[in-house]
Amino acid sequence: MEEEEEALGFLDKILEEEEDWEPGTPTSPGPGSPFLACEKGEREAGKGLEMRKLVLSGFLASEEIYINQLEALLLPMKPLKATATTSQPVLTIQQIETIFYKIQEIYEIHKEFYDHLCPKVQQWDSQVTLGHLFQKLASQLGVYKAFVDNYKVALDTAEKCSQSNNQFQKISEELKVKGPKDSKESHSSVTMEALLYKPIDRVTRSTLVLHDLLKHTPADHPDYPLLQDALRISQNFLSSINEEIDPRRTAVTTPKGETRQLVKDGFLVELSEGSRKLRHVFLFTDVLLCAKLKKTAVGKHQQYDCKWYVPLADLVFPAPEESEPSPPVHTIPDHELEDMKMKISAIKSEVQKEKASKGQSRGIERLKKKMFENEFWLLLHSPSIPFRIHNRNGKSYLFLLSSDYERSEWREAIQKLQKKDLQAFVLSSVELQVLTGSCFKLRTVHNIPVTSNKDDDESPGLYGFLHVIVHSAKGFKQSANLYCTLEVDSFGYFVSKAKTRVFRDTTEPQWNEEFEIELEGSQSLRILCYEKCYDKTKLNKDNNEIVDKIMGKGQIQLDPQAVPTKNWHVDVIEMNGIKVEFSMKFTSRDMSLKRTPSKKQTGVFGVKISVVTKRERSKVPYIVRQCVEEVEKRGIEEVGIYRISGVATDIQALKAAFDANNKDILVMLSDMDINAIAGTLKLYFRELPEPLLTDRLYPAFMEGIALSDPAAKENCMMHLLRSLPDPNLITFLFLLEHLKRVAEKEPVNKMSLHNLATVFGPTLLRPSEVESKGHLTLASDIWSHDVMAQVQVLLYYLQHPPISFAELKRNTLYFSTDV
Repeated sequence: MEEEEEALGFLDKILEEEEDWEPGTPTSPGPGSPFLACEKGEREAGKGLEMRKLVLSGFLASEEIYINQLEALLLPMKPLKATATTSQPVLTIQQIETIFYKIQEIYEIHKEFYDHLCPKVQQWDSQVTLGHLFQKLASQLGVYKAFVDNYKVALDTAEKCSQSNNQFQKISEELKVKGPKDSKESHSSVTMEALLYKPIDRVTRSTLVLHDLLKHTPADHPDYPLLQDALRISQNFLSSINEEIDPRRTAVTTPKGETRQLVKDGFLVELSEGSRKLRHVFLFTDVLLCAKLKKTAVGKHQQYDCKWYVPLADLVFPAPEESEPSPPVHTIPDHELEDMKMKISAIKSEVQKEKASKGQSRGIERLKKKMFENEFWLLLHSPSIPFRIHNRNGKSYLFLLSSDYERSEWREAIQKLQKKDLQAFVLSSVELQVLTGSCFKLRTVHNIPVTSNKDDDESPGLYGFLHVIVHSAKGFKQSANLYCTLEVDSFGYFVSKAKTRVFRDTTEPQWNEEFEIELEGSQSLRILCYEKCYDKTKLNKDNNEIVDKIMGKGQIQLDPQAVPTKNWHVDVIEMNGIKVEFSMKFTSRDMSLKRTPSKKQTGVFGVKISVVTKRERSKVPYIVRQCVEEVEKRGIEEVGIYRISGVATDIQALKAAFDANNKDILVMLSDMDINAIAGTLKLYFRELPEPLLTDRLYPAFMEGIALSDPAAKENCMMHLLRSLPDPNLITFLFLLEHLKRVAEKEPVNKMSLHNLATVFGPTLLRPSEVESKGHLTLASDIWSHDVMAQVQVLLYYLQHPPISFAELKRNTLYFSTDV
């Protein structure tokens, strides 16, 4: 185990600095320090070679497990062969050879590889070369090809033999696999089917390790060309056996039409026969037509295909409580939607880089195509707000929209037309053809609303934080219970980001509530004003939510040139005769990244966590414990907890109370809106003078999360936690368990582990300074690269089995127990 511990030397080197450096001392990570200047000659090369050892020690451990699994598979082969020639064979020789085809050769290849690699890793020095071992391993992939070609037959044969022979069934259901040398478990039971899959999985694992090794091997190292060659062979092999990739669904473009007059058109997602379809919907003066673009040969005139139409005279909106329940909708988990957003952001950054380096247009086109596919997927899967249309003659149709705003726009436009004297009618097939044919020329929305359809000179939108104060509203005819919501666009669709409290029984609500909204390339802010409905009978059968009445809605363009960045700008938005007064200002992402230490050390905000815990004689700061306790008491089922902004003035009041160690803090907490408490906790971590996971470990976290091999990643990520100062580690583990408990309530609060990682990742990891001097950093670059990795780091720990402080401190080396 001692030799294994040396593998982690590179991290200890990073940790050589004083535990308690002060900002401004020579060891603090500024632009010139070794932590942020990441390509600094010999030190960097040395660190790279140490990282190689970390990758290799992890791989070696998983290689040992793999050899044990192959041994377990081979164990019954000899006795089975011995009985094959007797009068009572369990299996025939042919069956044995089919099931265990090539296992012996694969075992021998890996045993030889392990026996040569093990001493090189255990007696490590920086001059060690091992590229030839990986090259030899890759050159023997022909044996795997034969195994893969036979794999399905082997499985089928094993299954048939199990069904017809009890003895073989018992053997194949419980094969004993030896545990690794240093593990507590001496054996584990695994099925033959599971073990037969291991060689298929192993080539992918070896390829990932080659990626990691190359990343941390200097280009002038003798291993470099050999590893490159091994990776090329492995990738070619993988692509040759991976050709049945799911064909991507091809996307459609747009239309619009009339002989009458076209009033409105746009893309909506229809739920049809249980699946989501993108439709182009056309509202004419007397009919609603739902169409899709026909697939036509290249160069042919594009046409629409009518899916259905409803004359407006026959169109009814069922009251929410009357509409029949829909068939279950397959909803995509939030974390998959967030993952896709991050992929799109990363591709956008690549496009920008290609353009900046005058890259080939073919490369840019390929990236744009990929971006379009991802954005189209997002467009199809993100909407969840039901919008049902009913035909008096019995048929009903269900659209899913991303925003209440769209739903009310469509409903209002239809209801306005229905005020005229409309006649019911039936279109003949020729009339329908003519009407559908006219859609193409008449449409006003030509492209699917994805950013890859935008021109290069269009505004990229704002990245950063929009601060909005919703002041008051006037113009209501009678008293009502009123509240506002704020929406911003994100990746082609709108997301609700904040909600004021309900102002009871008034015609002039005075909210005066401030919100901080994160923008991801946003171009519009929407304000919606609602009357709160407390009638439980008004339940929408489509999504089981009580429907509040929209009193008014309005939209403001977020023009990067026009949105004020320093001072508040007061504005009024008019909506259906109602006027809402609000103020806003904007903070760009790079400005919001700065952490400023508090000048007063008596409070808790902006003060080092070690200072606070020492002063309080606590393991976890009081503020963290109290906020977590309150959220778990009454906020754990709150929809969007930690994502929906709290009122800024409430958060500031709580901040001041915690800083002053106010004795009434518990009373304040119990009275305060839960989103303000959640916001106070986030603000505390955001204002720490250095992130909870520390500045000096930041580069190592970025490298660790980028490792592809699970065993090496586990090794690295656990060692990094062990390297944190105790107050940071104990607080991090405390917060981790809390966030896991919040995610357990995801069906109610809609906050998955991924959502929580997106909210907290940057807060816990974002370094104190962003090195932006000397080069221009795109705001979207900062978002897509650093933030994506920060989210992945927190998600890694959230998805990990429980981590105990005591276990970590035993200094054991963590290895993955499976390959």
